[in-house]
Amino acid sequence: MAFLDGSIVNVALRTIGEDLDASLAQLQWITNGYLLSLASLILLGGSLGDRFGRRRVFVVGTLVFAGASLLCGLAPTPELLIVARIVQGVGGALLTPGSLAMIQGTFVPDDRGRAIGSWSGLGGIAAAIGPFVGGALIDYASWRWIFLINIPLAAATILIAQRYVPETSDPSASRRFDVTGAALGSLALGGSTYALIEWGSPVAALAAVLGIGAAVGFLLVESRSSHPMLPLGLFRDRTFSAANAMTFLVYAALGAVSFFVVLQLQVVVGWSALAAGVAMLPITLCLLFLASRFGALGTRIGPRIPMTVGPLAMSAGTFLLVGIDAGMRYVTDALPGLVVFGLGLAVMVAPLTATVLAAAPGHRAGIASGVNNAVARSGSLLAVAALPAAVGLTGAEYADPALFEVGYRKAMVACALLLALGGAVSWALIRNPFKVPAPQ
Repeated sequence: MAFLDGSIVNVALRTIGEDLDASLAQLQWITNGYLLSLASLILLGGSLGDRFGRRRVFVVGTLVFAGASLLCGLAPTPELLIVARIVQGVGGALLTPGSLAMIQGTFVPDDRGRAIGSWSGLGGIAAAIGPFVGGALIDYASWRWIFLINIPLAAATILIAQRYVPETSDPSASRRFDVTGAALGSLALGGSTYALIEWGSPVAALAAVLGIGAAVGFLLVESRSSHPMLPLGLFRDRTFSAANAMTFLVYAALGAVSFFVVLQLQVVVGWSALAAGVAMLPITLCLLFLASRFGALGTRIGPRIPMTVGPLAMSAGTFLLVGIDAGMRYVTDALPGLVVFGLGLAVMVAPLTATVLAAAPGHRAGIASGVNNAVARSGSLLAVAALPAAVGLTGAEYADPALFEVGYRKAMVACALLLALGGAVSWALIRNPFKVPAPQ
């Protein structure tokens, strides 16, 4: 549910905008409100699970997620939908780290690599099938069902967790929580996001100053805290730092590509939501059938080449997607780019997760994964906030095919450059001093 809702909304944005009379900035907040609270609180959610029980916090997060999904499905205005999405992200921040921590605490060490690989792969697939599922629900039911469908899924999830998942916790976990760090982190991301989306408004500059100030305060607090939400010492490892830098760049581009392509297919090409969702299916298929195989290859040759080639292939695929326009043919103008992009993502995703976990001390694997997850969501959050204004799209211009197409092309070039930079970071800084466990 958490990964699916990170992408399923993109295909519904145009329909939501028409139904609720939302501006482009409001559509950005519908996407980013979720990512903001998820990225800001995911590390705190992991700490709560370690202290109070991972299954317990996971179940609480699922309940919050389900309740917020109900509010999203019933929201009569864009403002209420944005608030509900923020609450939904809070639920996601509680359940997402708990799911991985339960694997870490339940499986014996020899089986953890495969289990974590399955977690990572299924999460990636869930995110990738979002446009397809969302398109079907929008065309045959209503955009509201992309949220309401979470309620029965949540009920099944809670039932399975309560019956079949053992409770685990960290006996050495501190009773103190880094509330100050969580608040400053949220302010840093929130202020920066608001400034980027609302740039040009009277309070945008103030929001930018607040975001930068909160970011500086966050780093100071984390460096001095005895129980930090973000252990900065992890970044002393060059491989860990490089992997997260690459993650930020690649997932920024991934979030923006997903945001722009589905809108381009609907606004400019004129396709239905379902058709736009089906068009993205090649990425899903690449992840489904090839991610574990490329993960095994990463085990044999080390992570450096997959983490370099993957983003570069995604960059090439993004350049090919520039050709999507009103007169396009799917097989020649869209499919090649989507396949190349999907292949690059499949090459990269498993070695990246395994490298992040292997670069951190064993007892901090859960924190390492949480940091990487937060970095990925932050990259998507800031890219979706910044790119529309950077390419000249504001207000209601997203509904004008001629204006949107110009902005789309600029955005794709920017995303391709981000991905190429991500590949360059991996080549320059990732080494193969150890073998990483390949997800199966």
